[in-house]
Amino acid sequence: MLWTGKHTQLVIMTIPPDGEIGEETHEVDQILTFVSGTGRAEVSGQTRNVAQGDLVVVPAGRKHNFVNTGPNPLVLYTIYGPPEHADGAVHRTKDEGDALEEAGKDEPPTG
Repeated sequence: MLWTGKHTQLVIMTIPPDGEIGEETHEVDQILTFVSGTGRAEVSGQTRNVAQGDLVVVPAGRKHNFVNTGPNPLVLYTIYGPPEHADGAVHRTKDEGDALEEAGKDEPPTG
């Protein structure tokens, strides 16, 4: 988590080689900018390759997944609007993030 405001949230993510976010859907909009590495973006059944400098928009309610297809980490910034995660949240692994969400410990700020 890099920053959380009233209307948006900026997060940095690193997906390891052969890793993926896993198919998910959010109730918020998401804009991703890829910083390094190579991968595949899957949004609403459409697939495209992504690399440094690419931008992907995921409207609220759309199924999506991001997969690292390269030998190096896939690093990206994502902006959620409104915030999706708890302010200051750090998920060192996908499993850790999933566990925090399931336990209700990764709720975005309200009000």
